[in-house]
Amino acid sequence: MNKNSSNTMALAPNTSNKRETVCIFGTGDFGRALGQKMIQSGYPVVYGSRSTQISSLIPKDAEVLGHAEAAQKAAVIIIAIQRQHYNFLTTLAEVLHGKVLVDISNNLKLNQYPESNAEYLAQLLPGSKVVKGFNTVSAWALQSGTLDASRQVFICGDDVEAKQMVMNIVRGLGLTPVDKGSLLAAQEIENYPLQLFPMWKFPIFLSLGLGLFFFFYSLALDVIHTYIYENNNFSFFIAITVPNRVFPAMALTLFGLVYLPGIFAAIIQLYRGTKYRRFPDWLDRWMLARKQLGLIALAFASLHAVFTLVTPLRAFSSWRTSRQIISQALSNETVTLDHTNAWLSDSYLAMGMLGFFLFVLLGITSLPSVSNSVNWREFRFVQSKLGYLALILCTAHAMIYGGKWFLNPSAYKWYLPDIYMLSLVVPCAVLVVKFVLIFPCVDKHLTRIRQGWERKPRYSERSNHIINKSAV
Repeated sequence: MNKNSSNTMALAPNTSNKRETVCIFGTGDFGRALGQKMIQSGYPVVYGSRSTQISSLIPKDAEVLGHAEAAQKAAVIIIAIQRQHYNFLTTLAEVLHGKVLVDISNNLKLNQYPESNAEYLAQLLPGSKVVKGFNTVSAWALQSGTLDASRQVFICGDDVEAKQMVMNIVRGLGLTPVDKGSLLAAQEIENYPLQLFPMWKFPIFLSLGLGLFFFFYSLALDVIHTYIYENNNFSFFIAITVPNRVFPAMALTLFGLVYLPGIFAAIIQLYRGTKYRRFPDWLDRWMLARKQLGLIALAFASLHAVFTLVTPLRAFSSWRTSRQIISQALSNETVTLDHTNAWLSDSYLAMGMLGFFLFVLLGITSLPSVSNSVNWREFRFVQSKLGYLALILCTAHAMIYGGKWFLNPSAYKWYLPDIYMLSLVVPCAVLVVKFVLIFPCVDKHLTRIRQGWERKPRYSERSNHIINKSAV
């Protein structure tokens, strides 16, 4: 109990002592928002500005002085101005000597300058201790208090004590400091807010390419082929029918692609007989994108569920149903219930609903707020065991839907398989290979490799004997 309490107190900000005064150069949006947040957290704030007149925009309890006078009142000075205005700071070099300068600036584009803004500031004021920080937090988040999505604050600097002072302030604001090392990391930190979904590029481009392929493939078979050979104009299929064929095909294919890199990794490790060699770069990038691929697949599955629910509301569905009823009435036919089709239909729907439920569960557990509340074994159970179960159910859902058409020649328009057949290629391949990998003889060997066993050790006994003999 005592040990846990001491650890907790070491990580928590010191709230019993009075906060040190913080100086902020700049009264723009971010400077005002950061100052207000600091005042709310108990920090005395003094603004250094060209104009010392009190404005209604300045936080109520803050003091406004000239730059030199304000800098003398604080050991930590936050530079909330743009890089192009840094030159005036050289006139304050004597006042700023030994002070901790926190550079919070960002640029308009990636790698806009040869060096980072923080490194440029350190060159202008070599007598000051420059720390990069707060540039990944927005003024809006500070003002509205919605900091959950941007609670981490990246910090870097060459002076350890200066970094610690800034990190203490970050903790005092209820944020989480992350030490990124020396000032050389400032360029990376400044580029971070400018990146647009860096981990989503590969999944988005892959999904876009697959989506276009499936769309035009379905358009050719369901609209163009019908118009050419049957003289039926079903162009309105583009609105509901074609998308509702593309969505499940995309969801199932992308779902399979989430687990396919794990299959490749296992095969490579079995072939190499070791886990101590890096995977190919393409496989590394693929494995890092699995979460994004899974979330995109879940989005397509959700769209498929919504489009399927609205299908009975379509005019085409009403027309087809009434046509069948009238046709039976005119021919005086009574259609009895086909129990085989009833079983297939109910099984198809049950597999789809259960698979979608587990799919949603996988998506929920991938959220940081949820994944952080479970241990590694629980997370792995959901993402691996339940994930494969969801893949099996979704694959069975597609197979039951069109199983009777696999050997029917009329299903192959222009000698091409239907879109749902293409969507089964990846998941079926994954499940078949995974079934082989869980054989005891294969799984036991793979487990040994992942626990550190090597087929050809990097240092054999003979090599060790030679090394020991030469050492003697």
